[in-house]
Amino acid sequence: GLKRELGLMSAINIIIGVMIGSGIFISPTAALKYSGSVGLCLIVWAVCGLISLLGALCFAELGTVVPRSGAEYAYLMEAFSKTHSFWGPLPSFVCAWIYVVVLRPAEIAVIVLTFAEYSILPFHNLLGLESLSEDSLHNIIKLIALLGLGIITLINLKSVKLYIKINNIFSFCKVFACLVVIVGGIYELSIGNTRNLENMFEGTTSNAGHIALAFYSGLWAYDGWSSVTTVTEEIKNPEVNIPRSIGISVPIITALYVFMNLAYMTVLTPTEMINSPAVGISFGDRVLGPMAFLIPLGVSLSTFGCALSIQFGVTRLCYVASQEGHMLEPLSYIHIRRSTPAPAVAMQGILAFLFILVGNIEPLIEFASFLIWFSYGSAMVALLTLRKTKPEIHRPYKVPIVIPIFTLLVSIFLSTMPIIADPSPKYLFAVGFILSGVAVYTPFVYYKIRPKWMNNLRYLIQVIFEVAPPNDPKSL
Repeated sequence: GLKRELGLMSAINIIIGVMIGSGIFISPTAALKYSGSVGLCLIVWAVCGLISLLGALCFAELGTVVPRSGAEYAYLMEAFSKTHSFWGPLPSFVCAWIYVVVLRPAEIAVIVLTFAEYSILPFHNLLGLESLSEDSLHNIIKLIALLGLGIITLINLKSVKLYIKINNIFSFCKVFACLVVIVGGIYELSIGNTRNLENMFEGTTSNAGHIALAFYSGLWAYDGWSSVTTVTEEIKNPEVNIPRSIGISVPIITALYVFMNLAYMTVLTPTEMINSPAVGISFGDRVLGPMAFLIPLGVSLSTFGCALSIQFGVTRLCYVASQEGHMLEPLSYIHIRRSTPAPAVAMQGILAFLFILVGNIEPLIEFASFLIWFSYGSAMVALLTLRKTKPEIHRPYKVPIVIPIFTLLVSIFLSTMPIIADPSPKYLFAVGFILSGVAVYTPFVYYKIRPKWMNNLRYLIQVIFEVAPPNDPKSL
C-alpha cells in the first residue's frame, strides 16, 4: 500500500505547489478590473485569502474524520454511499469522473504548455526564435511541454521521496520568485514611487455585480487549498499535520498575493496592468533591469512544480476511486518496490499527453472549472451530514458550524456566478459530461458489468508496471 512519507514541511509544500501557479505572475488583473480601485482590489485579495483559509479548515476537519486520500471523493463516499444503493455513491463517482478523466489532466496540459512557453522566453534572442514562424514556435513549445510532462510523470512513477525532494525545491523557488517581485515593489516605494497609490480608493465601483466578479476572480486564484487532503493516507500524523499545514501555508500565500499585487500597483498604473499580456513580465522589464529574466524563470519553475503536485494528487484520487470500484481496478494497484500507484500515474500522463496534442483546451477547463466549487460545496454538505449522522466520531480538529455553512454559501455563489455572468450554451456541455458519467456508472459500477477482456488487461498492467493490489484499507 501507500506509505506515510509526507511530513509537515512536505504537506505545506504540496499546498504551496498547487496554489501558486502562473496566474499571480501573468494575469492577476481581473480583481482590479472589476473593483475599480487599488484599495478595494487589495481588500478583495486579502478577504479572498481569509475565505480560502476558512474553506481549507473545513477540509482539515474532514481530513481528520475521514482518514483516506481523495479529498471530496472520500468525504462524499463516507457521508452518502450507504444512504441508497444507486444514488448514494453517485455523487462521489461524478466527482472522480470529472477530476480524473477531464479536469485535472486538462489543467496539467495547460500548465505544462505555460511552463514550456516561459522556459524559452529568456532565450528567444540567443536561440534566434524570434525569426521562426508562429506555427514553428508553437510546435517547439509543444515538444518542450511533452518533455516536461514526461519528466513529471517519471518523477511520480519513480518514488514519493523523489517527488518530495523535487517539490520542496520548486516550492522554495516559486516563493523566492514571489519575494523578488515584493522586494522590487518595496524598493520602488523606498525611493518615493508612490504616485499610483495616492487616492487608493478613487474609482471604487459601487456595482454589486462587479464587486461579486472581483471576489469571484480572486477566489479562483487561491484554488488548491484542499490539495493536502487528496494525499491524507501518505501524511505522517495527519490529525496534526493536515490542520497545521493549512494554517501555515494559506496565510503565507495570502500575504504573498497581497504584497505582490501591491508591488505591481506601485510600478504599473491600473490601465497598464489590465492591458498587459503578462503583468509579471511588464513589472520585471521596468524594475529588475538585467535581472528581468528572473520573472519568466520564476513562472516556468512555478508552473512545473504546480503540474507536478496536481498530478501527484489526482493519482491518489484515482487510486481511492479504483478501490471502491469506481475506476478500473488496476488503477489502484501499487508498485511492489516503489510504493507508487504506477498505473494511475501512467494513465494521468497519457490523458495529459492527449490534451496537449489536441490543443486549445482552455474552453474545456472554463466550462468544467465551475464544477470544482460545486464539489467543494458538496464536501461542506458532507461535513454537515457527518456532524448529524456520526456525532460520536472522534474529531481531533473541529471548526465552528458557521464556517462550513458560510463556505457552502460561497460555493453556491462561485458555482452559479459564471452561468449568471455569461449564460453560455457551453455549460450544457458540463451537464452533458456529468450525464455521460451516469451512463458509465449505471452498467459498470452499479450493475458491476465486467467485460471478459478486463482479466487480460489486469494481467498485462501487473506485468508491465510490476504492481499488485494494495491491502484493503477497511481491514487495516
